[in-house]
Amino acid sequence: MNTTTGKVTLLSAGPGDVDLLTLKAVKALAAADVVLLDDLANPDIVTLAPQARVIRVGKRGGCRSTPQAFIERLMRRYALKGLHVVRVKGGEALLFGRAGEELATLREAGIAVDIVNGISSGFAAAAGLGMSLTHRRHCHGVSFVTAHTEDHGEPDWAALAATRTTLAIYMGMRRIDSIAAALLAHLPAATPAAVVQWAGGSDERRLLTRLDRLAADALGAGFGSPAVILVGDAVGESAEAPWWERENRGEQGRDSLPAPVIARAA
Repeated sequence: MNTTTGKVTLLSAGPGDVDLLTLKAVKALAAADVVLLDDLANPDIVTLAPQARVIRVGKRGGCRSTPQAFIERLMRRYALKGLHVVRVKGGEALLFGRAGEELATLREAGIAVDIVNGISSGFAAAAGLGMSLTHRRHCHGVSFVTAHTEDHGEPDWAALAATRTTLAIYMGMRRIDSIAAALLAHLPAATPAAVVQWAGGSDERRLLTRLDRLAADALGAGFGSPAVILVGDAVGESAEAPWWERENRGEQGRDSLPAPVIARAA
């Protein structure tokens, strides 16, 4: 047995399309001895690590999941045996990926850690909608927020609405009713809103609507997790948005949007 301490790579697998992996990610997978595969990562990613032992460590909101403490013990155990462990995370590891907890555990054990960045589902959702998250005509930034907090509390929606940034809300489908209601107390009813399920994957579904109909339209169309909710005027610049063109022609505005726009990946 190799008694030299190995290392761990926290690898961001992106939103699902293997083609969106970075070259650095592909090289790390090729060198892996052990792959800990997240449930939201494309399972085909294991073909890039043909010599590695693959352990599935699924974590899904509202579903049966592998305990975080167990995942951290696995990383530590194999790295201390001198192996190269690649922890594959869906999306971007540093954005709502519990990377902070894993980094602390590994550093405490004296284990070297590499971080490979990837594309977060929030960016993939915007790409699918054909919009900029930071369109300067409508906002001066974007706020990434999770609706699934550790203490099961709610973010400060009033403060977030006051930023006038595009809101990219992760893990919010189970609370979409309360999220929409909270934001409606501080934003106009006609604020553009969207839900993108399985962003960046072959099964991607997109819904474009307005804030006061967000919950009803999303749930009525059968949207669920994993999904990203986008709220803000920049969403109205989506390639699938019908109301801005009517406004620019001086016709009825977005208050008369007749129905939500639902689309699938091409």
